[in-house]
Amino acid sequence: MSLAHHARIEWDGSTGSGYRAYPRAHRAVAPPASAALELSADPHFRGDAELLNPEQLVVLAAASCQMLSFLSLAARKHVDVVGYTDEAVGYLSEDLRKASIERIELRPVIRVAAGTDEAFVRELVVQGHEECYIANSLRTQITIAATVVS
Repeated sequence: MSLAHHARIEWDGSTGSGYRAYPRAHRAVAPPASAALELSADPHFRGDAELLNPEQLVVLAAASCQMLSFLSLAARKHVDVVGYTDEAVGYLSEDLRKASIERIELRPVIRVAAGTDEAFVRELVVQGHEECYIANSLRTQITIAATVVS
């Protein structure tokens, strides 16, 4: 049986005044989590730059899933990871008639305890990518350029 994940999007406004006038801001909730996200379209599509947009959420999902998959493997292999940051970037195709996120670049900086085998950490990064169900669900290319520091 599949594990279901629920999400709800809420929008109020009017499209009656045309493409340029309707508000792109909307709210997303994903029960049972109580936190809500205020979202918008990308500014290129007349959205609010102060709010997260769907393209950013795809990149965040890929980066978060990679991190969680990697941390799970590291914990099971008794590798002491003490910090992880990722400055991920997603690239939207320029052909907006058939737009897609062409590629996602993950750039994690992984801090490990002194004496940790860096090569083994890199193997876990690769294995984490292979086990990341978000990466396995996306058709876009995902590259990972990890930096390991102790």
